[in-house]
Amino acid sequence: MSPHADITGALALERAVRERGRVEGSLVKVDDFLNHQVDPELLDLIGADIAGRWRPERIDLVLTAEASGIPPALTTARHLATPMLYAKKFPHATAERPAFVREVASPTKGTEYRVEVARRLLPPGRRVLVVDDFLSGGRTAEALGEIVEEARCVVVGFAFVIEKSFMEGHDRLVARGWRVDSLVRVTSLTGGLTIDSAPGAP
Repeated sequence: MSPHADITGALALERAVRERGRVEGSLVKVDDFLNHQVDPELLDLIGADIAGRWRPERIDLVLTAEASGIPPALTTARHLATPMLYAKKFPHATAERPAFVREVASPTKGTEYRVEVARRLLPPGRRVLVVDDFLSGGRTAEALGEIVEEARCVVVGFAFVIEKSFMEGHDRLVARGWRVDSLVRVTSLTGGLTIDSAPGAP
């Protein structure tokens, strides 16, 4: 029998984080099942859970950033029966293309990168749900939200698989007037992982 049988995505994820997650410095490492090696069944449950929370909002498109946001965004889009679009990342400014562009600083990695979405793939008027694996500082998510608004689309909200709730990302997005929901929240890394499940729909 599947280890995830008869369980919600949030609960299956919480179990996986508790049993298989690791703390390395300020990082929560879940690369055994989420963002390096991927557990397909778990990701399908995650996508179903996120889709269920946001389905009443009439989502037209799921947006994420490459690369680790793609698995949860794809399974969410499948359960919502919508397309999934991922922003491409480039290490530095490159040749101009017909794209919506933002430059993003990553304090964790000490680098800057550029995220791009082709203009033809984000026509005005779409209702967009941004999905990503992690919410920490929130800079990439904020950039995606800005791209959606620049495209004259609607940011319905942000759905994250795991949120580090002691970081500034949640407040950064909420301050922009955007709705945020996460399946699991990491509340502390002191002495190991301390986590809790999010309450449900936004």
